[in-house]
Amino acid sequence: MIKLGIVAAAVGAVLVGAAVPAAAAPAALPSYEQWQADVKKVIDPAIPWLQSRVAQGGSKLAIVLDIDNTSLETHYHFGAANKPVLAVTQWAHSHGVSVLFATARPDILPSLTRWQLTNAGYTVDGLCLGKLGDSGPAATKQRCRKEYTDSGYTITENIGNRPTDMAGGNYEKGFQLPDYDGQLS
Repeated sequence: MIKLGIVAAAVGAVLVGAAVPAAAAPAALPSYEQWQADVKKVIDPAIPWLQSRVAQGGSKLAIVLDIDNTSLETHYHFGAANKPVLAVTQWAHSHGVSVLFATARPDILPSLTRWQLTNAGYTVDGLCLGKLGDSGPAATKQRCRKEYTDSGYTITENIGNRPTDMAGGNYEKGFQLPDYDGQLS
């Protein structure tokens, strides 16, 4: 039905001498170098903010991270650590801040996900995965953060690359990396 409408518009435009509207193509993902520059712009304030927050004190301080295209370079270099994000987690861990992960990856093989993270250099103090009853990524991330806070953690930073990673609260400050209109999920 849509194709017929486009064809009819094109034929009609030719008959009356008008321009044929071009179909909008999705924007291409940026180069790896550009993505890393964009990530760095967002994540650079994370350690200074965390330094300030740690100085304020508190018990069971933690950061929560998404995995794919946030902690790991899933699209560009599958399995590799996203180095600017890894640096934040290393600083956090070395200053007594727990490093927790919340992902919509299914909870079928948690040991594989934990292995991927540790193999990339991450400390994993907690891992929360998607469950069958979750109604999507946003619900999963909200459930995970709530479970963490219910167990006593104070989530100082939440780092992800999608709006669904930020939805629902249960954290003090969010750092949303680029996802280029959902293309880098």
